[in-house]
Amino acid sequence: MDVNDWITGFLDVVQSVEPWLRTLIAGIAIMLETSVLLGLVVPGDTVVIVAATGIEDVVQWAGLVGACVAGALVGESIGFAIGRWLGPRIDAFLARRWPRAAERWGRAERYLRRRGGPAILLSRFLPVAHSLVPLVVGASGMAYRRFMAWTAPACLAWALAYASVGWLAAGSFRELSERLHGAGYVFVAIIVAFLAVVWLGKRWLVRRESRHMD
Repeated sequence: MDVNDWITGFLDVVQSVEPWLRTLIAGIAIMLETSVLLGLVVPGDTVVIVAATGIEDVVQWAGLVGACVAGALVGESIGFAIGRWLGPRIDAFLARRWPRAAERWGRAERYLRRRGGPAILLSRFLPVAHSLVPLVVGASGMAYRRFMAWTAPACLAWALAYASVGWLAAGSFRELSERLHGAGYVFVAIIVAFLAVVWLGKRWLVRRESRHMD
């Protein structure tokens, strides 16, 4: 089986799942990723890209984007509510049970104090921080409306990027697969190039923002 056959089989499996179910799974995955510390273990990025490869039209694309935005906002709202409810007790609990997590919590607190609203927006694109910052914001006493005003645009930008790239890669492959023997490599190249840009962007952003975290 060559790469075209393998990718065709993979895309057929993804498309065999009902669109509403793919969309629901992606939304739940993003909700879990942005809730508390589950972002450390739930691969929301991967789930969304896989779901996006099954998109067949703009309606399904819009549905996936909407589900991802809604899932992210619900997950971050849960983190915000827990932070508001538990407040300083989170810091003390982490220091007593998980020192490394307490250190990350302290870094997120300092980051929020120094950067304010932009820290909320940028945290969606920072590893670990996107799970911690909603908790920290809730504990800080910031108004929920202000939190949403900063995080919603970031969630929308993230969802647009991931849903669009998955759809573009799968659509390009299906258009080329009957005419180009190496169409599978085009599919892989689009995904790998996007992930490489995301990885480099995150590294650059971490370096740029690290002085505000320490």
